Amino acid sequence: MSAADPSLDAWRSLVDLDRLSAWMDDRGLEAGPLDVAGRPPGGTQNILLRFRRGDRAFMLRRPPLSPRMNGSETMRREARVLAALADTDVPHPRLIAACAEEDVLGAAFYLMEPVDGFNPTVGLPPLHAGDPQVRRAMGFALVDGIAALGRVDHVARGLSDLGRAEGFLERQVGRWKKQLDSYHEYEGWAGPGGIEGIDAVGAWLDAHRPPAFTPGLIHGDYHLANVMYRFDGPELAAIVDWELTTIGDPLLDLGWLMATWPQSDAVEAGNVSVQPWDGFPTADELVDRYAGRTDRDMSHMRWYGVLACYKLGIILEGTHARAAAGKAEVATGERLHAQTVGLFQRALRWID
Repeated sequence: MSAADPSLDAWRSLVDLDRLSAWMDDRGLEAGPLDVAGRPPGGTQNILLRFRRGDRAFMLRRPPLSPRMNGSETMRREARVLAALADTDVPHPRLIAACAEEDVLGAAFYLMEPVDGFNPTVGLPPLHAGDPQVRRAMGFALVDGIAALGRVDHVARGLSDLGRAEGFLERQVGRWKKQLDSYHEYEGWAGPGGIEGIDAVGAWLDAHRPPAFTPGLIHGDYHLANVMYRFDGPELAAIVDWELTTIGDPLLDLGWLMATWPQSDAVEAGNVSVQPWDGFPTADELVDRYAGRTDRDMSHMRWYGVLACYKLGIILEGTHARAAAGKAEVATGERLHAQTVGLFQRALRWID
């Protein structure tokens, strides 16, 4: 369909295609009408629009239309990171162009090359669904992605001011404890008493903090829903959703996998996001894989896994608190609260 097609009215409510075309004209980004393919599968709060112009395919990413604090700044940040990752061995969507100003589409946005791949939480193609050895290699490829990210010289790439590395580990427990305390503003929330071990885990983290770390890039939300795999093999096609990327301790990305990875003694149909699950490596095997691809000190990996449980559990509890106040669906709040409880149970086992 072209930009003159009346069936594009729905897309015009998301993206002003005429203004986008004019902006692309000014930058020599192909010519002619936009042939819109639509939004890609998978959930995201941000707006993604895939289209062709001339002989080239594009993917546009911009913040949602509803007001969102720092939505434009998030787009600028993501575009900056993608530009810095060019020519590295980190799988990522290739940045084409970015608009930092808000006067074109009402918010900052950027264009990237569409990724030829699939997200495993949406469904596995026959090659991957039919071979447990391919799925095993998929798990190791997931770790290879963050190992490559942790090797990037963020200073040489111009990202030294992306985050504050000094005191990064020392800030973590206090930062997330403050987040938890803020939920008291939601009337009806029962408080943290229903989360067994929340104080004990926080105290353990403060008492066992690693003495030092080597700063680097962190994705910030690294799991199977935020990567895409190649259709023709188990390798990553791209790591996506870079909005939480910062400078800190890259081992926290690995800790995030430890916290969210299904435990081998509790894997059954329905409790993992990817099916079939058999063949995927264990969390311990993921850690061993990372260790073979880094010179970072891995002697405190349990601490990073516990911290990830603490942080993610508190984030999820926020929806439970909002649900208690009628600001989110009750069923969703209860489901995420159960996940919070499970994360803290896992953390308690690790610190025992």
